[in-house]
Amino acid sequence: MASLNDIRSTFLDYFARNGHAAVDSSPLVPRNDPTLMFTNSGMVQFKNVFTGVEHRDYNRATTSQKCVRAGGKHNDLDNVGYTARHHTFFEMLGNFSFGDYFKSDAIPFAWELLTKDFGIDKDRLLVTVYHTDEEAANIWKKVAGLPDERIIRIATDDNFWRMGPTGPCGPCTEIFYDHGDHIPGGPPGSPDEDGDRFIEIWNLVFMQNEQFADGTMRPLEMQSIDTGMGLERIGALLQGKHDNYDTDLMRALIEASAHATSTDPDGSNNVHHRVIADHLRSTAFLIADGVMPSNEGRGYVLRRIMRRAMRHAHQAGAADPLMHRLVPALVQQMGQHYPELGRAKALIEETLRGEEERFRTTLDRGLRLLEDEVGKLPGGGTLGGEAAFKLYDTYGFPLDLTQDALREKGLSVDTDGFDAAMAEQKARARAAWAGSGEQADAAIWLDLADEHGATEFLGYDTEVAEGQVIAIVQDGVAMDKAAAGDSISVVVNQTPFYAESGGQIGDTGVIRTETGRARVTDTRKAAGVFIHVAEVEDGEIRPGQAAELMVDHARRSAIRANHSATHLLHEALRDALGDHVAQRGSLNAADRLRFDFSHGQAVTAEQLTKVEADVNAFIRQNTEVSTRIMEPDAARDLGAQALFGEKYGDEVRVVSMGKLDGSGKGSDGRTYSIELCGGTHVTRTGEIGAFVALADQASSSGVRRIEALTGQAAMDHLRAQDRRVSELANLFKAQPDEVGARVKALMDERKQLQNEVAQLRREAAMGQGGDAKDINGIQAVLQVISGVSGKDLGPMIDQQKQMLGSGVVVLIADTGAKPAVAAGVTKDLTDRISAVDLVKAAVEALGGRGGGGRPEMAQGGGADIAQAEAALAAVEQVIAGA
Repeated sequence: MASLNDIRSTFLDYFARNGHAAVDSSPLVPRNDPTLMFTNSGMVQFKNVFTGVEHRDYNRATTSQKCVRAGGKHNDLDNVGYTARHHTFFEMLGNFSFGDYFKSDAIPFAWELLTKDFGIDKDRLLVTVYHTDEEAANIWKKVAGLPDERIIRIATDDNFWRMGPTGPCGPCTEIFYDHGDHIPGGPPGSPDEDGDRFIEIWNLVFMQNEQFADGTMRPLEMQSIDTGMGLERIGALLQGKHDNYDTDLMRALIEASAHATSTDPDGSNNVHHRVIADHLRSTAFLIADGVMPSNEGRGYVLRRIMRRAMRHAHQAGAADPLMHRLVPALVQQMGQHYPELGRAKALIEETLRGEEERFRTTLDRGLRLLEDEVGKLPGGGTLGGEAAFKLYDTYGFPLDLTQDALREKGLSVDTDGFDAAMAEQKARARAAWAGSGEQADAAIWLDLADEHGATEFLGYDTEVAEGQVIAIVQDGVAMDKAAAGDSISVVVNQTPFYAESGGQIGDTGVIRTETGRARVTDTRKAAGVFIHVAEVEDGEIRPGQAAELMVDHARRSAIRANHSATHLLHEALRDALGDHVAQRGSLNAADRLRFDFSHGQAVTAEQLTKVEADVNAFIRQNTEVSTRIMEPDAARDLGAQALFGEKYGDEVRVVSMGKLDGSGKGSDGRTYSIELCGGTHVTRTGEIGAFVALADQASSSGVRRIEALTGQAAMDHLRAQDRRVSELANLFKAQPDEVGARVKALMDERKQLQNEVAQLRREAAMGQGGDAKDINGIQAVLQVISGVSGKDLGPMIDQQKQMLGSGVVVLIADTGAKPAVAAGVTKDLTDRISAVDLVKAAVEALGGRGGGGRPEMAQGGGADIAQAEAALAAVEQVIAGA
């Protein structure tokens, strides 16, 4: 018996022998079709080749494409486990021609492979064709010798394929296998066609026309072939099975599940094992292709699949997390053809184990609540929508999970009541959010979030992606188009653009559609909707269009280097200053970074030098920067640093970088920096390039701020510093390392000369006159002098007091601006007269205010030097009255 792996190889080898390039499966997350949540057919990766947008070095290809149908309009999730042929994950075998061969070759290829290489009895095969496609019907007669009764003409779209409302399209021919009259059901096109007797095994699409908006069609210049045959279906047929889950690959996974739970694979737990086997494949492949469980977008669909499998594992009696223990069996079955499974094995196991551990804490309570509610229902009743919503809101049970659990009991859910409870919660959230002081146009973002869901962020993995334009907003109003020169906000369903958050500024770049181009100048976020602030540069952009989104790579690279450097800086500061250091804010821009942290005093030059050296040491390590999704408590147990005052959800993104030799960081004693962070980062620390700390300064009470540069900006700064030092060295006619000593010598010499000049200035000023005179028995020197500053008056008064022995000195300095006044009184006279009183009298006469000091020495300032003599006269009056 040929295994599914053998059947896959036979198919690919057959077409390779017939000139087809064997192309690897594309990822499950399509980058070239924003309308799809997951890759769901073989032609997805070739879409742009068929339309002529992309050209490859081959014109015929064959693939085994991994596919997922579990979300959006392609959703088989509810039926998995209960039917013979529904899967969330499946492989689509296909052969493709891009303008090379057409019907006359495609039909013989299919017939030869099925009847010769696969050995299928040709008498068991019949085909359908589009009712007007006589060409295909005649080829089937000629090649296969099929009679008219086994060439069934179908007049509906079941046999006419379209890429969309407009664009490439064409008729199909489908190949069916007759399992025999002992199986209920009739041939395609008959009233009993939904039975299981006649099973479609292969669909050949003849892409021959182009459809236009007015409904007209015309032949395509490049007529092409697109086929699809499910590996699981053809495998069941070739292995003599009527149920895909009885094939060797699926049976191996079912038996692995049964063995791990010590149960019968074919007994009462059969449905549980089938669900687990199917969901193991979809979850493992999605994780390997970069999808992680979350509460939005693709991550939410992944979580729904995982939780459905985990509930069935619980129902099958698994006392501990099960799914991660089945990954080796999956890798053994499929890892040879899909090596990404082996490469991601550890990540898949960790993600499955962590998700199941988290979910199991609420699963028992949720199931008990469900049992309680079911116990209140009459036989065959319906679970109330509010109860189903409580399971969703409190215990993380998606509606389809509750419906699946009730299905086993023959019960249903009041979905209208569930929708009403969901709408009520959204209304409460809307009122709370809109009343929190956000921008006036908040309502439109809430409306868009309600209608289309949150924007899915792709920017952790790519800087270029396709999205679909959901809305164009101008001044809070949705527009039906935007033309060149318009300033708008663009909302798409998925984007690589990072929206400003957590200190990281928003991305810039370009959005391009078929009819226009816009320059994105900023990206923001509201109510989960990413807002691309843009200027239309050319043509026009309309909602509903497919758009190519391109982030400014150089700018994003600089931003993520700065962001990663702040993580290393945070840990280096904790090492240098102490564990009290905690982040209080940050800015991660393209040209610099800014980091605020708790610390009560200035960072010394020695400490800053150490911090800078430590950061650069870990940059030079060039170790991998890793990210994990974890619960906040588990992340903190690991040693992750969290932003002070930040609110975190049920799960967080943990970013780790830098390796130690064994002392003290993180739970493993080896990781240097572990932080909760939703921003974008370098893949290896070496990409930061270099780190230069510019300065430490106070930000607010108890908070310091460091600004720094990385990468090219850091190198430019260092080069500029080097140029300045070289220029100084040339001026001093010295070597660069001698500049410091030369500058110190000049400063010492300058200080000495300044002192000498000040002394000479004071001596010259004292020589301007000013003999002592007797006032009321007190010797007084009262003098207006020029050529000195206010700070020279103190030493001059001390010198005069020493010469007098006993007396009063009052000096007014004509500084060329506001006059300065100083007064001195020898100690033996301070009980009769105060220098403060003398200064206040002079200052008042000079048009100033205030003045003060001690009884023996006081200073002040005036406004009008022309009143100097009046000021001295006022001083004499004070002395005379003493």
